[in-house]
Amino acid sequence: MAAGLFYVYTDPGSVDEAEFHDWYDHEHGPARLKVPGIRSAYRYRALDDLKPPWLVLYDLDSPEVIDSAEYKALGAQASDRDKSVAAGLATLDRRVYEQISLDGSVGEPAPVILAVAMSVAAGAEDDLDAWYTDEHIPMLLGVPGWQRIRRYRLSRSLDEPGPEFLSVHELAGPQVLDEPSYRAAISTPWRDRVVASALRRERRVFGFRNSIGAG
Repeated sequence: MAAGLFYVYTDPGSVDEAEFHDWYDHEHGPARLKVPGIRSAYRYRALDDLKPPWLVLYDLDSPEVIDSAEYKALGAQASDRDKSVAAGLATLDRRVYEQISLDGSVGEPAPVILAVAMSVAAGAEDDLDAWYTDEHIPMLLGVPGWQRIRRYRLSRSLDEPGPEFLSVHELAGPQVLDEPSYRAAISTPWRDRVVASALRRERRVFGFRNSIGAG
């Protein structure tokens, strides 16, 4: 059974930011970590000035954890505070992914996440996979500070439709994206062909904020 990832974007919207963080760190997140199969939860803030500004990565034993009775019970047991904060959010975008590959190693949590999600046309999946396996991953892992690459396929979206494929790149710091070898990795003809064929593509950069439940 493949590991899963619960990938959650949020924008506090009308919710006071201090209230939003207190709710996430001390009520919302810890409740989810009690669900069997949710192993960890790491919160990240946007470094790219794009929205949504907040990302949480929940590592799962499998994508099916989100179908469990224990997870579904969280909605039925929502507190008044849960309901109030949820009503004020400008964005709640939850996606469930199944892991398809893992390369490199890092001591979690990574200081910086580069998250690249895309959908490609039917019939282009094999070219996407071959590019990652044969060219892109080897080149990226040669970049100083490029620690780990996890690739995922979308299992389902709980809110808005999400891109089919996701790559989570774990970096030692934002300076890694300025390395000449990274520029070379994103300047090949094969990479240009893959990106040009994408039906939808997201590229986001986030910095680590905190581990939920730590301490």
